[in-house]
Amino acid sequence: MEAVTDKNFVESLIPQKAPFVMVDKLLHFAENNVVAGFTIHEDNIFVQNGRFTEPGIIEHMAQTVALYTGYQFYLKKEPAPTGYIGSIKEVTVEKLPVVGNELVTEVSVLQEFMGITLVNIVTKLNDTEIAKSQMKTVLAK
Repeated sequence: MEAVTDKNFVESLIPQKAPFVMVDKLLHFAENNVVAGFTIHEDNIFVQNGRFTEPGIIEHMAQTVALYTGYQFYLKKEPAPTGYIGSIKEVTVEKLPVVGNELVTEVSVLQEFMGITLVNIVTKLNDTEIAKSQMKTVLAK
């Protein structure tokens, strides 16, 4: 799969809409794995004093999971369902990125069963891990 950098197309794959979109690139997609990118802009609702805050990083992580699901459904030519964060476990944020930085986040699917997905998430800045988490997401019925 070639990287997708068309922001409008990437946005069409997730349920969130502006100004609440926290992914703008689909860098890699494979079974049980996705990598998304996001460039932080000054007008982002999660930017304070030039830094992207923890809630923004967590939302970016969750939207990377949504992008995985959305692209799966796109490949099947079906509309993507809305999903919700069921639980977040062990979030660690080591560093807050600044405006202009690009986050690269990798989601590894650990389990998928009846609309519930358990994932490990790692967010990097310039190839250095700055955040990680484990999330459980649930598709709306």
